[in-house]
Amino acid sequence: MNTVIIPVDYSETSLHAAKYAVQLLSAQDSPNVLLYHHYTKASDGPAEEKKLNDLKTELGFKGSVETLAHHGSSFIDDFEKAVRHRRADLVIMGITGKSGLSKIFIGSNTLKFSGTKAAPVLIVPEKAHYREIKNVMLATDFRNAFNVTPSMPIKDFLKAFNPMFHIVNVDPQHYVSLTESYEKERVTLENMFSEFNPEFYFMRLFDVDEALNLFAADKNIDLIIAVQKEHSLFERMFKKSTTKGLSYQNELPILVVHE
Repeated sequence: MNTVIIPVDYSETSLHAAKYAVQLLSAQDSPNVLLYHHYTKASDGPAEEKKLNDLKTELGFKGSVETLAHHGSSFIDDFEKAVRHRRADLVIMGITGKSGLSKIFIGSNTLKFSGTKAAPVLIVPEKAHYREIKNVMLATDFRNAFNVTPSMPIKDFLKAFNPMFHIVNVDPQHYVSLTESYEKERVTLENMFSEFNPEFYFMRLFDVDEALNLFAADKNIDLIIAVQKEHSLFERMFKKSTTKGLSYQNELPILVVHE
């Protein structure tokens, strides 16, 4: 990872994500970090720049760290431009649960920005605490894997942290052996990520959320990778109205990549 951008609005949620980023990136070979803050009142410029630089000092990032206090009318549009102009390899953002009026803004912006496909987004839930990235799970539906799996950003992340790589599929129709189509998709993904020696798991449960929750706990998963596409697992994780309180959703960071 060469360039990582971290937006902050000084809420507890965004500061928590920034502190997580400090620990996550400390083991990397000097990535370029940009602390970003968006404001709408032009006269606030000097004060916003000072506040952002003070936060930079407080966080104690090592290596190259820049700040950008950006004046504009639309956070999503302006931030997307900044991310694309800097050719960011990763954006790290916070997110909260569904309750708390003061927390809705940052949460909704995180989901909206992830939909722009400007860069991979590492979403840090409010209950996530940093721990070394040793086990990573890719949740996939095993459908058209070659065309919809963005292998390069996933590989870049795996190369940076060198974790055990677990590829998981949940389908209530799994029986004793895989169907021909599932076996074909498995071979495709195995070839795609061969350098990381992926391990494959096929779970026969009707409740996908429960299955992934159980798997994450059993394998000590430290981070989840989700591919964002229409009707994807990512959408179900954050937009499903009837969920059973996914503990991994609240406690594990999720790397969102785009097909």
